[in-house]
Amino acid sequence: MADAPVLRTVHLSKLYSDFWGRPRVHALSDLTLEVAPGEVFGLLGPNGSGKTTTIKLLLGLIRATSGDAFVFGQDPRDQTVKNRIGYLPEETYLYRFLDAEETLSFFGRLFGLSRAVIRSRSAQLLDLVGLTGARHRRLGEYSKGMARRLGLAQALINNPDLVVLDEPTSGLDPIGSAEVKELIVRLKAQGKTVLLCSHLLADVEDVCDRIAILHQGVLRECGTVSELLRDDARVMVELDHPTPERLAAVRAAAGDSLLGLAPPRERLEAHFRRIIAATPSRAAAASAPASAPVPARTDPAP
Repeated sequence: MADAPVLRTVHLSKLYSDFWGRPRVHALSDLTLEVAPGEVFGLLGPNGSGKTTTIKLLLGLIRATSGDAFVFGQDPRDQTVKNRIGYLPEETYLYRFLDAEETLSFFGRLFGLSRAVIRSRSAQLLDLVGLTGARHRRLGEYSKGMARRLGLAQALINNPDLVVLDEPTSGLDPIGSAEVKELIVRLKAQGKTVLLCSHLLADVEDVCDRIAILHQGVLRECGTVSELLRDDARVMVELDHPTPERLAAVRAAAGDSLLGLAPPRERLEAHFRRIIAATPSRAAAASAPASAPVPARTDPAP
């Protein structure tokens, strides 16, 4: 028997009303989907498509107008369910007068963790998100990217089985975004289920097993990345060491159906990371021995 889904919605809908109870916004309409254990599932859609509303319904933060939502087969408002969830909201709500260690200790105590466990987990998580050197700085002095990293750490303090990430790369530079995606891959390798909500296509495409596309509160498509992006109308041919003779043979074989021949393009994110990695740090450059001066050019005597 297959494992029961971690997340399941059945005809889930949410209608927001105004002060007088009149229907105002149909944020989500008739959503039915399932997320399997150990899966990285992406919710993709433009702003206002219903992604955050879906997450709030699954977390039990708001009530559905109609339909049902189940987390680990139970009501999302059940406290035993909440203890198994880690959540990073779209906006990082943290106490600006606490430092990183105090923040993680606060959230750890909310989950009833012992001081020893909190200490151990905090050290591991701060190292994981690259904030060990800033662990005693007040959060009011953090940049938006640093606060986002700490938000990721607090979402993992209880070692959750389900991690819900709402726009996790918001405020991060390309290097930080890539590190977050690597972290999501590691969470999957640990057997955790990840629900990733984003409007950034690259974030979802790079790490998700399946994606659901929402627009105007309606599920438009759902499937694996390869299924949704497959284009059977075209075929890509890759040549190793493309000599003129080989290219001529491809042109002759393809005939009028050939759309073009060009070297493959590197993805911008990969190119950016490669350039940054190849650049020596300022400290390394400062400690490097000075190079010998270039001798002045001397022309031979006539």
